[in-house]
Amino acid sequence: MPRFFSLASAVCTAILSLHAAALPAHQPRAVSDVSSAELSSYTPFTQFARAAYCAPTLIRDWTCAACSELPGFQPVLTGGDGDATQFYFVGYWPSQHAVVVAHQGTDPTQFLAVLTDIDIPLTNLDETLFPGVPSNVQVHAGFAAQHAQVAPLILTNVKSLLESTGATNVFTIGHSLGGALAELDGLFFSLNLPSSVHVKAMTYGTPRVGNPAWAAYFDSKVSDFKRINHASDPIPIVPGRGLGFQHPHGEIHILDDDSAVACPGDDDATDAECTIATVPNVFVGDIIDHLGPYEGIFLGAVDGLCV
Repeated sequence: MPRFFSLASAVCTAILSLHAAALPAHQPRAVSDVSSAELSSYTPFTQFARAAYCAPTLIRDWTCAACSELPGFQPVLTGGDGDATQFYFVGYWPSQHAVVVAHQGTDPTQFLAVLTDIDIPLTNLDETLFPGVPSNVQVHAGFAAQHAQVAPLILTNVKSLLESTGATNVFTIGHSLGGALAELDGLFFSLNLPSSVHVKAMTYGTPRVGNPAWAAYFDSKVSDFKRINHASDPIPIVPGRGLGFQHPHGEIHILDDDSAVACPGDDDATDAECTIATVPNVFVGDIIDHLGPYEGIFLGAVDGLCV
């Protein structure tokens, strides 16, 4: 596992909570209810996020448990070892006339530890991968390095599929670390594909990826974005805003009764039903909520997930 996934000390967690407490309060803004029909419409994307945890051998043959819920999908590229490089796959989804890119997540207990480390470097994006990105846009250095390992190969396959199928949509999907990679993909594809291609990003239990400039730039380039959080999952509140991180728009918060609300703004919705109010610090979070359920589906290292 890369160095940035090593365990961090409990002292770092305590200091992070102090950073969070020192942030200025925001004015509450109204949330909106998410209908059951809209929640149901997310289910196929959740199944793709579930499939991303499965070994490439199962994905190549499209024989994983989640695969049976997505008949007709045609994988063309699989990779990763689940360690130094997360599993990933690229394929064509005929029913949606879309190319799908999905990334695996990671062990949430180790992930929480590293994301509460106060020594988390922010870095500028590689302009060869993100052409034209402003110099003040910065992201988590570990996420950027993980993304860069496979981004060129994935882009080549996405372009090839768009040309061979005539698809007009690219969907990028992931949970946990995979969600961070999918968020990076959202901007990556928006900057590297023709404007006629619609890019949609759907993430689950995603940590903060970059700084406020990242959030603002992402908002301007990726309008079709949902980041779905479940109940008291602490992963979406780390790394802390006091450490210079901020989510972009698109929060959907699934509540304890499995209903959901859409929270406005960029990581500043202080309504009691939104994540930063529900989980003000990691000590009141519940890491089990990171696994879901999301629309009734569990994600992550869950027995029976793939077979």
